[in-house]
Amino acid sequence: MKYIKLIVLLFPVLLIAQVKALVGGTLIDGYGATPIKNSVIIIEGEKITAVGTVETLAIPEGAEVISTEGMSVLPGLWDMHVHTMLNGHTDYKYWDEVYPPVLGNIIMPASAEQLLMAGVTSARDLGGPLKESIEVRDRINRGEIPGATLYVSGPFLQKKPYPGTEAFRWGINGADDARSKVRKLAKAGVDCIKLIDQDQMTKVELQALVDEAHAQKIKVVAHGHRPQEIIMGLEAGADCFEHTGLSSAPRYPENVMKAIEARTAQMNLGPLFWCPTVEGLYNFEDVRDNGEHLDNDSWHRGLNDTIIADIKNSFKHKDRLPYFQLTPARKPTLETKINQLIDAGVVLMVGTDSGIPMKFHSQSTWNELDVWVNEFGIDPMYAIRGATYWPSLWMGVEKEVGTVTEGKYADIIAVKGDVLRHISLLQDVDMIIKHGKRYK
Repeated sequence: MKYIKLIVLLFPVLLIAQVKALVGGTLIDGYGATPIKNSVIIIEGEKITAVGTVETLAIPEGAEVISTEGMSVLPGLWDMHVHTMLNGHTDYKYWDEVYPPVLGNIIMPASAEQLLMAGVTSARDLGGPLKESIEVRDRINRGEIPGATLYVSGPFLQKKPYPGTEAFRWGINGADDARSKVRKLAKAGVDCIKLIDQDQMTKVELQALVDEAHAQKIKVVAHGHRPQEIIMGLEAGADCFEHTGLSSAPRYPENVMKAIEARTAQMNLGPLFWCPTVEGLYNFEDVRDNGEHLDNDSWHRGLNDTIIADIKNSFKHKDRLPYFQLTPARKPTLETKINQLIDAGVVLMVGTDSGIPMKFHSQSTWNELDVWVNEFGIDPMYAIRGATYWPSLWMGVEKEVGTVTEGKYADIIAVKGDVLRHISLLQDVDMIIKHGKRYK
């Protein structure tokens, strides 16, 4: 009985100890309004319970006070185009042959943790083996391993898988097969469908795929590499497009822009979303000629020495990589295409293609934001909303995350300085809180 009384007496103290107060920082809450100076954010357990200022909001007695003086405080970032099954290795064929046995227990968990430690608390994982994608996502959600909250597509859906990729790319052979594949993914519990090379499908196959996904209450993410790929995706009702595409063509042609504008004019369908994924292309020449970031060991987290050495060896000759030979010709087209999309009323979201050759989960997201703001002149608040508010809305979880708001999960990051003036501060996030737990 004495021990029971002691536990009862201690229980209120334990509850109070779970309360955190972030005090003093400039809050960019994700809605796009003027930042809140001298902010106070109260966190109890996993959730935000109050948001105010030092003048308007009292700090609960016994709360853990965390000073954010001199810092920008904002929602945890999203990256809407990651590949956790990849980690910067430059030889896809070799990777696909050698690494499948360790994707689920080493590579994908390491990628998810690297994202989290870069301030990316949520990510859309587009393309991966189904079983491993679901298992890693669910292990993170159960708190068994650290990592960004993942929203997974499982395997790519395309007309015909590339040889040797059948474990994570599923082919489509007819409308019935399209519906069957989508139903199989839905039953497994995927969060979205990743569609590529849709211009190689028949219109009947493509429409069946999209319609079945929507019937299952699942959104479709489509590639936008080629003009007909975009036009067919729009006609079928795809919900988001990826990449700037069109190779080294200087701009989107008029017929593509008319199709995009016709879609953005339909208010009843909501915004048309697009992840341009420009950073990997834009920064390639600097990586090739300098490559200092390759020596940053942040991408080593969760990987053993053998894997790290293998990845390093793959970019021993950065200038010889076939993957990037056309990239210098593509670089000048990127800003034009992004401006075309913005002018047409498209809503851009931050997605990076992280995991592709020499692009690491620990670095890609801030680099994408940096290119948007400092190279293309995109408003910093627009860019931040493209990595916070809009992704949560697209995923349908805006009532849970995406903004710093009472009642939502405490997914919050902070950096020293004014991130609206110096977006590159995000390369070294000073504080990371996910679901109320402080990771940094």
